Amino acid sequence: MYRRNLYRRHFIAAGVLAALAGTWPAAGAAIAARPAGTILVVGDSLSAEYGLKRGSGWVALLESKLKAEKLPATVVNASISGDTTSGGRSRLAGLLAQHQPTHVIIELGGNDALRGLSLRLTEDNLNQMTQAAQKAGARVLLIGMQVPPNYGKDYGARFAALFADVAKANKAALVPFLLKGIADAPNGTAGNSDDNTRLFQADRIHPREEAHPVMLANVWPELKKLLK
Repeated sequence: MYRRNLYRRHFIAAGVLAALAGTWPAAGAAIAARPAGTILVVGDSLSAEYGLKRGSGWVALLESKLKAEKLPATVVNASISGDTTSGGRSRLAGLLAQHQPTHVIIELGGNDALRGLSLRLTEDNLNQMTQAAQKAGARVLLIGMQVPPNYGKDYGARFAALFADVAKANKAALVPFLLKGIADAPNGTAGNSDDNTRLFQADRIHPREEAHPVMLANVWPELKKLLK
């Protein structure tokens, strides 16, 4: 009995020393098995697969990209078609508490412009959302949007600039234009160019399935930096 207890003490002591030295596999294995993070996407119809078959939108493609890159992060798509920055702001606290994300992608603002909402309100909402996510310990990636020329040159410029202003003020990452390469073909913008309209659904607002890999390609370089 004494000998068995002695061997047991020696085995436990050896295990403790090995763990402290970093050579005991169980200690590191549990940590390595954890996901690298949780990516929360808070967006509108552009991220909610409006008019598309399930699993073909850029957020779903992001999940496949993460697997291909061997980055063990999970994606939570909390996007809602028609959502505005006010709507996103009102539900963000609950999403942060529920999912505890390490990264938050904010893709909102387009519906604010469509509804003619105040640019100041849009900017304030994006600021508040960015700060709330950062206070919760998440890294933030803002997704910028632009409006067609018929909104007016001044309004279009100020709308596009507010995303950069929010990112700079909060030291957040930025994708300047989600639809780059889709809605900005050389011949014009969505709605008046054959090059553009073929990438949009009949409403000329929502991209077709074949445009979503391009949207992911616009997002991925900036997101990858945050994941590293």
